[in-house]
Amino acid sequence: MSDYIINQSVAILCDGNNIERSIHEASKSKKAMINFDTLIPKLLNGRGLNRLIYFREGIAISDKFAERLHENYYGSVVPCHKSADIPLSIKATQLASKVDTLIIMSGDSDYVELVSHLKSEGVRVEIAAVKKNTAQILRDEADFYHEITSDDWFVYRGVKKPRGRKS
Repeated sequence: MSDYIINQSVAILCDGNNIERSIHEASKSKKAMINFDTLIPKLLNGRGLNRLIYFREGIAISDKFAERLHENYYGSVVPCHKSADIPLSIKATQLASKVDTLIIMSGDSDYVELVSHLKSEGVRVEIAAVKKNTAQILRDEADFYHEITSDDWFVYRGVKKPRGRKS
């Protein structure tokens, strides 16, 4: 019997505002942030990353964050005029013929119809979100659900500035 290697192409689309809100609520800290270095390998589970796109409405994303996503995951940040729902859905539909699996990082029930459509196009759809903030109907519609837990985020403490010595 020979070993088979599954070569699957995965795109990860993140509704940044939804995930950030969920993590802030779960951690009880506005400074909690996704730890992509632990989360992405867990989501991929040995599969190949085609692209990572982080959709974010409102407050500007730091250049450092955008640069890090690009360098480490070929990722990009897409600023959104209002919510991420429509831009994320359009991008997911565009990517449907280019990847085997789409992972949507959001627990928002607004994505149920998108998940249903993508599955009808033959794409495997997985959801990654904080369980408490994930609509059951979305979990039920997806092919697989990844729970984002406290292992997948960290609380940013800021950079401590050295105190100046008094003369």
